[in-house]
Formats: sequence, structure tokens, C-alpha cells
Amino acid sequence: QRAIDGCEVAFHLAASVGNTRSIEHPIEDSEINVLGTLRVLEAARRHGLRKVVFSSSAGIFGELKTVPIREDHPAEPDTPYGASKLGAEKLCLAYAKLYPLECVCLRYFNVYGVNQRYDAYGNVIPIFAHRALHAQPLVIYGDGEQTRDFVNVQDVAMANYRAAQARGVSGAFNIASGTRVTINRLAALLQEVSGVAVQIEHGAPRKGDVRHSLADIAAARAAFGFDPGVTLERGLREYMAWAQGALV
Repeated sequence: QRAIDGCEVAFHLAASVGNTRSIEHPIEDSEINVLGTLRVLEAARRHGLRKVVFSSSAGIFGELKTVPIREDHPAEPDTPYGASKLGAEKLCLAYAKLYPLECVCLRYFNVYGVNQRYDAYGNVIPIFAHRALHAQPLVIYGDGEQTRDFVNVQDVAMANYRAAQARGVSGAFNIASGTRVTINRLAALLQEVSGVAVQIEHGAPRKGDVRHSLADIAAARAAFGFDPGVTLERGLREYMAWAQGALV
């Protein structure tokens, strides 16, 4: 409550992140993501904030039935992480209906970018970068033909800003690049932009990993002018330039 006293908008990004972490620590995941969100919402209501911008996840969808995916695709999360983010979304939207508090839920797809550090539970790009810079094989789970929609953190930051500025807007919105790439191609591209060549190894598919991911971002564009501008190649070049000094 002290943190948001005197504020107009709260950006709620704090979370327990990742499918694998949530499978290993489901109670902790729910306590942080659901109960933590409820506490933020209640503090925002009591202090009379205008809006809460909540960082949600494409994990709320589970396995996608069609791509590109719109916001009205059935939400059938298949991990505790996806379920906890969906529960937090429902709380946000309930508060938006019950109280004079706007709530925007931003469903991030695969976010990456400068300052994203290596974590065993984290995004594939920091993991690949860390292993490549240490001359270790890049491990791809499954055949590598699964696809992901990567969105750069610069575009995510702008989405948060625009969502906060938009008045009278509540709801859930996809935040992604609107393009997809296979994990095999990602591994090749990362080696191209970094000039580092390493072996590729394949492991068994992981529990909770979806096969394909691609977002329709038309709703966010229409509601608050979201317009991602960082290509994957540019983003990887910037990331690897940073990683060479930070991850080695």
C-alpha cells in the first residue's frame, strides 16, 4: 500500500514466472501470482488509483487450437503457472466491473531483450546465449520445429506505457510481435548474429510446452496503439552484444 500511495496507475509485473518452476512449486506459484495480484488490486482500490496494468501471459491459453490466436481463444491452461495467471486476470477484470478501477491485462508471449539474465527456468534466448558464450551445446527439447512468437522488451515496455495512457480501456490483450519462428531457426539465427558456432543437441519434449505459438495483436493495436517495431534479428544482435559482457 505504501508503494502506490499517491499514484494514478500501478504496473503489476511481480510474479513467479515459468511453467517448469510452477510444476515444481505450484503452491508458491499460486500464492505469488493470485494472492499477490489480489493484494495489488485491493491496495489500488483503497487508494483510488485510476488503473492497474497487469502483466499476464500467453500461458493462460494452454495448447493452441488455431494460430494466430486471438484474445477470445479458449483459455485452457495446462500448467499451474498458466492457471495462476488466468486466475489473476479474472480478479483484475472482476475489479474493473465492480469498482471505479480500470484494469488492463497484457498477455505477454515470449519476451526477451537486453538485461534479461540467464536462469534455468527462464526464456530460451538467455539460455541459448549463455550456453553459446560458454562453448556449450544448445539443447533443443523435441524436434525443434515448434514455433514461438518472440517480442522484444522494448516493445513490451511501450505496450505498458500505451495501455496506461489509454483512458476508459479495460480488458485482456495479446502482446507479441505477430510473427513466429521455429526453435531450430532461432538457434541458427543466434549463432549467425553472434558469430559463435556450437553444436545442437535434442532432448525429450518438456511437460507444459506448447507446440506452436503466434499471436493476433490487432486488439491491442486498436485499443491503445500497440505497434511492435523490433525485429527478431535486431533484438538478437542487441541482446548478444550485451550478453557478451554480462553473461560470460
